[in-house]
Amino acid sequence: MIFPPHCKYVGSANGTPCGDKAYFLSRYLVRETPEGTEVIEVETDPNETGLMRKVLSARVLAAGDDVYRYPDRVNVQDRTFLVQEAMRSGYRCTIFTGHGEQTTFVLDPDLSGFLRIHVYDITPPRPHLSATLADLERTGLFGDLEVVFEHHVRDIREIKADVYPCRAAGFPRTVDADPLRPGDRVAGCLTARDLLRECYGEGVTVENICPLETVAGEPFIARCCRSERAGLGRRNGLFGAVVHWGASSWDIAEAVRQVAAAWREQDGEGSGR
Repeated sequence: MIFPPHCKYVGSANGTPCGDKAYFLSRYLVRETPEGTEVIEVETDPNETGLMRKVLSARVLAAGDDVYRYPDRVNVQDRTFLVQEAMRSGYRCTIFTGHGEQTTFVLDPDLSGFLRIHVYDITPPRPHLSATLADLERTGLFGDLEVVFEHHVRDIREIKADVYPCRAAGFPRTVDADPLRPGDRVAGCLTARDLLRECYGEGVTVENICPLETVAGEPFIARCCRSERAGLGRRNGLFGAVVHWGASSWDIAEAVRQVAAAWREQDGEGSGR
């Protein structure tokens, strides 16, 4: 796959006002021809010092029916999205235009070199970790990390419990608002279990819904209400990060960056498992 690390390396070449020269940052040029759009790789003279420099070599990477122009304006920093859309296009080369008219392209799209991070969360209410990551990803915040998030969001309604953790999810009976009845089936986490034991003794049975307990892939990022569990580490032999239940967007973004950096430092580039 060829995917320029930044749109500043991609220029337009629909005219030659300076002759056989290209802007000094340009590594690729997009040119319209009677036969269609071409994407060209160029090398400029490193010994020159001007903004426009002589082109020493040029190689056509894709042309004609191999090239597709994506019809919508996009966030060119959202690199995972761009590769995914290039794969969906069915063409060898997809050219994208940014909201500020920037141009970039993806040639022979392939996500195998991106790092797959497993995300563990629950719903309802809103799966804060999973939803926040989706919001942040759309801004392009993780573009330089080249990561793919694989979301594992458990719907706790499927447990068919009698009592659920809190009123925020809209359940009719919850641990924080209603007394237990004999034989109640309770959906909760370690904190809920500790609370109920303090109030009702050892006879209460709680089905654990903590996302951290469901981690099955690495590297991962999971949500947990126990602040002492937060941070990087291994859970059941799997490496990842835990963020607090109410973690800020900044904390979540930092956790992703820490996980990606630590994983690549110990295991190299590419996908997790």
